[in-house]
Amino acid sequence: MSFVSNAQRGVRIGYIDTEYILENIPEYQEASAQLEQKVQQWKTEIEQRLADIDSKKKQLNSESVLLTKELYEERLEDISFEEAEILDYQQKRFGPNGDLMIQKQQLIQPIQDQIFAAVQEIADGKKYDFIFDKSADVVMLFSAERFDLSELVIRSITRSAKRTQAKSRADRKKAAKEDVVPVANKELDERQKAIDDKKAAREAQIAERQAAQLKRRDSLKAAAAARRQKIIDERAKAKAERDSANTAKNTPTAERAKNTKEQDSTKAKTNTGTKTPAQIAEEKRQQKIKDREERKKALEERKRKILEARKKAKEEREAQKKKTDSVPDDN
Repeated sequence: MSFVSNAQRGVRIGYIDTEYILENIPEYQEASAQLEQKVQQWKTEIEQRLADIDSKKKQLNSESVLLTKELYEERLEDISFEEAEILDYQQKRFGPNGDLMIQKQQLIQPIQDQIFAAVQEIADGKKYDFIFDKSADVVMLFSAERFDLSELVIRSITRSAKRTQAKSRADRKKAAKEDVVPVANKELDERQKAIDDKKAAREAQIAERQAAQLKRRDSLKAAAAARRQKIIDERAKAKAERDSANTAKNTPTAERAKNTKEQDSTKAKTNTGTKTPAQIAEEKRQQKIKDREERKKALEERKRKILEARKKAKEEREAQKKKTDSVPDDN
C-alpha cells in the first residue's frame, strides 16, 4: 500500500536560487559591504605603490647620463626589488589562495550551512524528492515559480536567526572589531594560521634580502667613491705636468741663454786661479755642448710627457663616451 501511495503521489521536485537568497540575508549583505570596502583599500594601496615605482623609473631614466654603470644598475635593482614586492603583495591579496578568496569563503560558508540545513528541513517536512540550485551548474531550461523554494529557505533562516538574535548581534559586533567576517570552523583557523606563518617567513626573508642589498649598496658606493677620487687625482697630476711643460716651453730663449752665460761665468771665476786660458776655453766649450745636450733632453722629455698626457686624456674621453653609450635607454 505504501508503494502504491508513493507511485500515485509522483515525484516532488523543487529548486532554490542561492543568489536570490544571499541578496535577502542582511548579515551577508553587511559583511559583503565591509569586504568590498577592504578590497577597495587594497586596490588603492597597490595602485599608489605602482605609481611610485613608475615615478622612480622615470627619474632614473632622466638621471642615467649622470650616473656610473654601477650606480645605475644598483638603483635599477632596487626598483625591481620593490616592484617584485608589490606584485607579491598583490598576489597575496587577490591570488587564488589570497586573502580575498579566503574571506569570501569565510563569509559564504556559514550562510551555505544555513541554506543546506533549511533545505533539509523543507525537504523532510514537505516530502520533496529532489531540490536543485538554480544558480549552480545545473542547466534549468524552464522552472515554474510554484516549485521555487527560495522564500521558504529565507523564512527558515530568518526564524533560526531570531532564535539566536541577541547572541548573533554580540558576535557580529565582536567580529566587526577583529576582521570583516568571523572564522567559520577549525579548518579555516588552521588555514589562517598557515597563511600567517607563511607571511611571517616571507617578511623575514624580505628583511634579510634588504639587509644584504643595503650592505652591497654601501660597498658599491665606497668603491665608486674611491674610483672617482683616483680619477680626480690622476687628472690633477696630468694638469700639473701640462702646466709645467707649458711654462718651460714659454720661457724666452734669451733668458735661458743669459742664465747659461751667468753659470759659465761663475764657473770660470771659480776655476781661474788654477787653470790656463786654453783650459778655461775648452771647459767652456765642453760646458756649452753639455748644456745643449741637457736642453735637448729636457725638451724631448717635456714633449714625451705632453704626448702621454694628451694620449691619456683622449683615452679617458673615449672611455667616458663608451660608458655613456652603454647606459640602457628605456625610452
